[in-house]
Amino acid sequence: MNLESILFSQGFGTRRQCRGLIAGARVAVAGETCTDPLAVFDTAGLVFSVDGAPWPFHERAYLALNKPAGYECSRDPQHHLSVFHLLPPQFAERNVQCVGRLDQDTTGLLLLSDDGQFVHAFTSPRRKVPKIYVATTRHPLDETQLQALRDGVLLHGERVPSVALAASARGERELELSVLEGKYHQVKRMVAAAGNRVEALHRERIGGYALPDDLAPGAWRWLDAAALGALSTPG
Repeated sequence: MNLESILFSQGFGTRRQCRGLIAGARVAVAGETCTDPLAVFDTAGLVFSVDGAPWPFHERAYLALNKPAGYECSRDPQHHLSVFHLLPPQFAERNVQCVGRLDQDTTGLLLLSDDGQFVHAFTSPRRKVPKIYVATTRHPLDETQLQALRDGVLLHGERVPSVALAASARGERELELSVLEGKYHQVKRMVAAAGNRVEALHRERIGGYALPDDLAPGAWRWLDAAALGALSTPG
């Protein structure tokens, strides 16, 4: 692939802007500045740099973000900053989307991608990928509440109960809940229907992929093949 097309595919602007970056000697490959937009490179394992900042070539973007509180999963946020403020602008150029959403006050694992099939697969209820949340509750947990979540609770305006795959107490007011669906405010509504209230909510795992311990709030990383494979396992 030629260098202009490489930059364009990675979200570094329009083709004209990419040509300008190259002509301005701002792009380097293997440590060597390249000013020829038609120079051809093998994209397998390619890492180039723009203004000294390295960028690994990825045909598709698959990302994990440790979402902090106070950010909305929208390009057009209403009351808070968008999670896209936490990402390099190249991802917006590539039309990277959130794979499902977390409420602005919910923290933890958020996936993003520019692969429409991937986004659809992991947001479709047919995929049945379990998601594990940890909720801090206002009141102490008891077995009656936990069993209600396992048996299924009826949410307001719905006819079919929402059932947790698993529900257990990690502490007096710390609930671990595994669900398949991703309805609006689902965990909060389920806990309320069981007789308690969520004070804080954190998504810890999707499928078999857990939020890495070394990924700080607000930080992101590329998902490698092993991580993508783990997402499709039960966990």
